[in-house]
Amino acid sequence: MLQVHQFPCLSDNYCFLIRDDATGCVACIDTPDGDAIARQLDDLGWSLDWILNTHWHPDHVGGNTMLKARYGCRIIGPAHEADRIPGIDQTVDEGDEVMVGECRAEVLHTPGHTLGHIVYHFADEHKAFVGDTLFALGCGRLFEGTPEQMWNSLSRLREWPDDTVIYCAHEYTQANARFALSVDGDNPALRERAEAVDAQRARGEFTVPTTIALERATNPFLRADDADLQAAVGMSGAPLPDAFAEIRRRKDAF
Repeated sequence: MLQVHQFPCLSDNYCFLIRDDATGCVACIDTPDGDAIARQLDDLGWSLDWILNTHWHPDHVGGNTMLKARYGCRIIGPAHEADRIPGIDQTVDEGDEVMVGECRAEVLHTPGHTLGHIVYHFADEHKAFVGDTLFALGCGRLFEGTPEQMWNSLSRLREWPDDTVIYCAHEYTQANARFALSVDGDNPALRERAEAVDAQRARGEFTVPTTIALERATNPFLRADDADLQAAVGMSGAPLPDAFAEIRRRKDAF
C-alpha cells in the first residue's frame, strides 16, 4: 500500500511524500521547498530514497540539491529536460516504469505545460501524480507546448479509470471554478462542485486530491469535445485542439 502525505509549500504548491508500507521506501514528488520537506520527513520519522520530478520549473526542483545532500537520495526526472533537473541521476520517458519499494508507477510523457513534462501513474494503487499537466478544474498554462500537445496529453489522462486519485501540484481550484462557470455554467455537476469548493476553502481545507471521474464531469479542459461547451465558446464543430485552445485562451485572459 502506498501512503501519501500531502502538505502545502511556498504560496500555493503542494508537496507529496509517498511511502511503500511493505518496504518503508519513501519518495518525494517534486521539491518545491527543501527545508519544508526536510521538516516533514523529520516529523514523520522518514528518510528519503527517491525524488521523482515531473518537470524542470524551479517550484518543482528547487529542493533537489539540498535534499540529495542531506539524505543521499537519488533523483529521477524527465529525459527531455535532464539538463534542467538539478542533481538528476536517472532519466525516464514514455512507457518507463519507476518502483517505489514494491509500488510500480508507469511514466507518461505529457507535453504541453513544458515540452518534457511527465506524470507518474501508480495504476495498482489508483493514484497519479500529475505535476502541472492537470489541475482540479484546470490545466497548466502552455509555456512551451502547443494546444494540440496539451489536448492530446489530457485526453490520455482522462481515459484512466474513474477512481484514479489525482494529485496535482497547486491549490488553484477555487479560481479555476470561477473560470469554469464562465464557460460551462449550465453544467449542474460543475455548479455543485463550485459550491463545495467554496465551502472547503472557507474551512481552510485542501481541494486536492481529486478524481479523474470528477474532472471528466466538471473540468472544462477535459470537456473540449462537449457540444454545449463548444457552443458556449463559439467553437461548435471545431477541431478538438482548436476548441481546447479557445478555452485555454479564455482562461489566460480571465
